Amino acid sequence: LQKSWPRKEGSLFSTGRSSTFTINCSGFDKYGVDPAVFQTIFNQKDFRPVINYSIPTQVNISFILSAILEVDEQLQLLTSFLWLKLVWNNPFISWDPEECGAISKLTVTTENLWLPDIFIVESMDVDQTPEGLSAYVTSDGHIVYNKPMRVTSICSLDIFYFPFDQQNCTLTFSSFLYTVENMLLGMAKEVWEIADTSRDIVRTEGEWELLGITKATPKMSVGSSLFDQIMFYVAIRRRPNLYIINLLVPSSFLIAIDALSFYLPAESENRAPFKITLLLGYNVFLLMMNKLLPASGTPLISVYFALCLSLMVVSLLETIFITYLLHLATTRPPAMPRWLHSLLLSWASPRTCCPTKLWKENMGPGLTPPHLPGPKDPGQLVGKELAPREAELSGDSGLTSTQLAGLWVQFSHMMDTFLFRLYLLFLASSIIVVIVLWNT
Repeated sequence: LQKSWPRKEGSLFSTGRSSTFTINCSGFDKYGVDPAVFQTIFNQKDFRPVINYSIPTQVNISFILSAILEVDEQLQLLTSFLWLKLVWNNPFISWDPEECGAISKLTVTTENLWLPDIFIVESMDVDQTPEGLSAYVTSDGHIVYNKPMRVTSICSLDIFYFPFDQQNCTLTFSSFLYTVENMLLGMAKEVWEIADTSRDIVRTEGEWELLGITKATPKMSVGSSLFDQIMFYVAIRRRPNLYIINLLVPSSFLIAIDALSFYLPAESENRAPFKITLLLGYNVFLLMMNKLLPASGTPLISVYFALCLSLMVVSLLETIFITYLLHLATTRPPAMPRWLHSLLLSWASPRTCCPTKLWKENMGPGLTPPHLPGPKDPGQLVGKELAPREAELSGDSGLTSTQLAGLWVQFSHMMDTFLFRLYLLFLASSIIVVIVLWNT
């Protein structure tokens, strides 16, 4: 059954005083849209739809940031997904909704409409807008065009505070053809509405969370031409939970175990191998977790890892040094300078509370330190009158080699305690500095 269109007398378009057309929409509610009614308007799609070319076209912009797909620190790129909304007016389109069953909005394919050439200045990729999209056309000539966009844009990234970093990227919308004499840009929504809607959508997606969106409206000058533009500043923050669990926690555990390894006896043969094992394990950990770190730049977390590795190396060197002193004391102890002898006397005095004194008390009378022959308590031998058979002296110190060995053992424990406290002080101060920098 072929439907016939009721025709009014005259043309489908009536020409007004302002050269605008009023579409005859009779039958829209019963027979659908007659394509011939819009054909004259479709034929004008190659020209900017204005009655007076001295009047610029107002294009209002808004968007929804639905996803932050990737942040490439090495190439300084932000890949995001937007739903862009453009609204402008076509003065050649208008009809009376009361004449066509209260139909006030129609969809028209974008191939039949003039579209503003809005692009993102920071974009580094070709616009891959799907074909066959449609736009809403209202009875008063407003055109609402929504299109999805995958945007790869330049963004100056500062990764020093990784993984607690915040980034501020810019999306600048402008025209590359129409100057301010031909096109002006405005807002289809308030910027806080754009930020709230985008934040609700991005909230549970991906590694990044959206903090806020602000805007600015500077003009862009290219030679003698002036273009209108709108700059949106997108503030995003990285979710650090993944990196805290996989990077910071294991590293902190390893450095804590290295600090506790100082409580192993200095004479023990297991302290150095234990520290070497920790050092090798930490290197393996860094190699495995290297893919989680930014590929470029020097973030603060890399400085933290280098600091922990350096402290482990220093700890191993300290153990080697103490082991060397103990070995020297048990084989051929050298003569001890008087100032060092006096220092040991003051360090081991009863008024001084130090690990060496505690070590001596734990040894008790009559006990010999491991791997050491001779006197049980080197401190008790200081100033003791020697028997003729113990007249084997070392230099002019008046001490036998056995007594001298005991003093060198005492000096080794004193240095072990001092270096351990220095190690803890440097470790604590370094961690506090890193935490303060991260909090800023």
